[in-house]
Amino acid sequence: MSDVTVVLDDAHVATVEIHRPPANYFDAALIAQLADAYERLDADLECRAIVLCSEGRHFCAGANLGSPESPADEPRTLYRQALRLFAAATPVVAAVQGAAVGGGLGLALSADFRVASPASRFSANFAQLGFHQGFALSVTLPALAGQQPALDLLLTGRRVPGKEAHELGICDRLVGDDEVRAGARALAAELAQSAPLALRSIRATLRAGLVDRVEQALEREASEQDRLRETDDFREGVAASLERRAPRFQGR
Repeated sequence: MSDVTVVLDDAHVATVEIHRPPANYFDAALIAQLADAYERLDADLECRAIVLCSEGRHFCAGANLGSPESPADEPRTLYRQALRLFAAATPVVAAVQGAAVGGGLGLALSADFRVASPASRFSANFAQLGFHQGFALSVTLPALAGQQPALDLLLTGRRVPGKEAHELGICDRLVGDDEVRAGARALAAELAQSAPLALRSIRATLRAGLVDRVEQALEREASEQDRLRETDDFREGVAASLERRAPRFQGR
């Protein structure tokens, strides 16, 4: 059974929903399902905008780094699929309820827009795990928040609540805690009222070169993740996260 469902409504808005609650951890298979859905919707003349959302408490907690089932080539396998998301032609609005953490933040930032609430939380927590950022956050986070705020968020891994995320430009609209999905759909419906050919043309112009930059970043990110995955600090970071304690990093 697929962990991704697609529903296209009469306002030309498709809802693409992830079903892995409560944390909605992803793997290469899930990202491939999302990319397949985007590509099918790109070819559907009735679809003019996409809402990306998730079932349950949190938008997405990224990859489950504590899982022993994660294969050694997972970053590269995953990122080949992630690149397809950035290459899609249809505008995407992410509905970010709860937490968008690690690669989950990367998934949220792959969308064109994000709608969140004051209770939403955004975190690039990689350094706190002894790891390198991924899912093209090296490109998307500085582009949205600026170089210095991105450096702050990546080096500290701190949690950013919805209000600050809105101020930083990480999320585009802030709504009530129970209105995130409705707010995302309202924005997508607003996009879908524009002329569809012009919509895609304007978007393509503004995103020119993005896929190439993302591809280069993903290669660098995967290489560094492969290297750091073998360190004691990474093992300690993951263990500390699972045990809900402060990590004791040794620099090796």
